[in-house]
Order: sequence, then C-alpha cells, then structure tokens
Amino acid sequence: MARKFLYVVAVLIMLAVAAMFAYRLYGIQLMRQFMVPSADVVALPPADAQAYTHADMWIARPDKADNPALWTPTGFAPAAKPKAALFFIHPTSFLDTHRWNAPLDNVDANNRAALFLRGQASAFNGAASVWAPRYRQATFGAFLTSKRQAQQALDFAYRDVLAAFDQFVKEAGNRPIILAGHSQGALHLSRLLVDRIAGTPLAKRVVAAYVVGWPVSVTADLPKMGLPACAAPEQTRCILSWQSFAEPADPALIIDTFDATTGFTGKSRAKTPMVCTNPITGKPGDSAPAEANLGTLVPDTNFQAARMEIGRVPARCEGRGFLMIGSTPPDFGQYVLPGNNYHVFDYSLFWANVRKDVERRLAAFR
Repeated sequence: MARKFLYVVAVLIMLAVAAMFAYRLYGIQLMRQFMVPSADVVALPPADAQAYTHADMWIARPDKADNPALWTPTGFAPAAKPKAALFFIHPTSFLDTHRWNAPLDNVDANNRAALFLRGQASAFNGAASVWAPRYRQATFGAFLTSKRQAQQALDFAYRDVLAAFDQFVKEAGNRPIILAGHSQGALHLSRLLVDRIAGTPLAKRVVAAYVVGWPVSVTADLPKMGLPACAAPEQTRCILSWQSFAEPADPALIIDTFDATTGFTGKSRAKTPMVCTNPITGKPGDSAPAEANLGTLVPDTNFQAARMEIGRVPARCEGRGFLMIGSTPPDFGQYVLPGNNYHVFDYSLFWANVRKDVERRLAAFR
C-alpha cells in the first residue's frame, strides 16, 4: 500500500513539473486557448446619469469607511488632509471565460479589485484622496485575442469609466488632480486623457498621470494625449509609464499585439518606442541600482498582508521602453506572467518610490 502511495505521489509530481514546463514554454498559447470567451458580447446599456453619485458604485472614495486604498504598510500612514484628488482605474480582476464584461456585483472580481487598490492606489494616499470606481471591466481573455468582441467589451468598460470620471471632477472641487491606472485601467486612462484632458482646462489641474502597465507609443500615442512624458522628477502636468520584466525578458506578447495596432494619432505603433519612466528616479530612460529603491511591497501567500523590503529591486529602461528589474527579483510565484513579466507588480515593486514621486510632483505643482 505504501509503495502504491509513493507511485501516486511520483506521478503527481511529474504531472506538476510537466504542467509548469508547458506553462513556461507555451504559456501565451495556453492562455489564449482557455481564457478567451467563446460567447458573443452582450450589449450593455450606458450607466445611469446619476449612477456614480452613489457610494456603492465606488470601491474607494473619501467617504467610504472600508476604503481599501487607505491601507498602508508599517511605517506609513495616509494623509489626514490630502491636498489633491486621485482618480484611480483598477486593473483587470474579472477572469470569467463565459462572458466578456463583469457584472458590477461580481464578488470575486470586486474582492480582487480591492486587493489591487491595497497594493497600488495606496501608494498615493499620502498625497491625495482616492477615488476608484467599479466598472463593467472587460474580462482577462479580452487581452489575448484580436476578436472584435474584445474591443466591444473594452468599449463598454470605458464608457463606465468616463461616466465615473465626470462625476469625480464634479466632486473633487478645485483641488489638483492626479490620474492613475494599471493594465486595463491604464488603457482606459490613456483614452480618457485623449477624450477628457487634451486641449481642455482640466489639463492645467493635472499634477501627473500614471499610465502604468500599458504601453504608450512616444510617436503614435503621446502627441494626442494632452500631456508630455515626464522628463524630470519635479515636472508636473506630464505622463509616467513603465512595464516591469525580470531578466531574461520576453515581451513578445506585448510587442506582437502593440505592433499590430494604430495609435491615437492614426499612425501605426509598429516598431515605435514606448514611454519608459524609471519609477525609482522619476526620469525617462534612466537606470537605478537596487539600493535606491525606497521600498518594495512583498505580499504574503494569500495577499492579505505585505512586508516592505528596502533596496531590493533595481530598475533600468531598455530597448523600446521596457523596465528591467534584474535577474533576482522577489519570488511572486504563480503571479509572474510568461516571459518573466512582472506586470501584476508594476506598482508594488516600487511602492515607496511612487509615493515619494507623487508627493514631490504635488509639491512642485503647488
């Protein structure tokens, strides 16, 4: 009986190793096969005109007692009287393979979004009151296909984001505005900059826009986004962007998709450079050693808590605009994407530096 048990264990170990090997070699192909919905997109009606006046349409806003963006690690605390207002668009937290857009009341998606706010939007709570809307986000598989349904789902999600932003502007008063997002949230933020900021009086109120975890073409996108890329750590009214990879890096999934698209200017993004801001220094195309990293958030296994590791992760912009974080980053396990892509942790890797960056730019703005 014991021998049979050992055989079973050996087989399970072999299967696990084979699965990990297949993921490393064919991760992108496997995700495309199993994560893209096969159903048609369900047309979503626009958000009600008064929808975002209600607190339950926001994951984070100043009057919510359970605001996850107010979380801070030991040694930090949110500002008692924030000087600015932050509009934060959370990344994809909906993983369903049967529908293209998340229902607003999906518990799993909302819980994951709250976790993202703890690890990302919390970096800004020393400078700003945080507003982060619920929206009918596109599912993860929408980013793995060129099907027309994927763009339709993203358009539905973006429409919610615009409605939330318009309400945010009304309630933020005349305070300076900080804009930030990650992944799908950064995609929607890049469109919002074109549609709501470029060429408007609001552009003068923007301290900075953190378009993180989504590629921004220097030539095909930036000229239409209303703000330049940040050229210095004290510069205001500018855009920051980075995408984190450990080495050896393989950004093929991003490049293949990016190069097949057209930018906001109407020109092809193929072979164009991407905005790469070093989050440690606040400078474009820059390099910084691990010792300059003020603090990386390293979560526990269930992502309910995190510890701060100082001087752990370096950063340097390389190639067309990807941020390299060295060959020995923290072990984040299964959440590292194929190609050594540390996408999920773009903010967490540099949490304390992002916090310092926004405080510095706000001081310069004021």
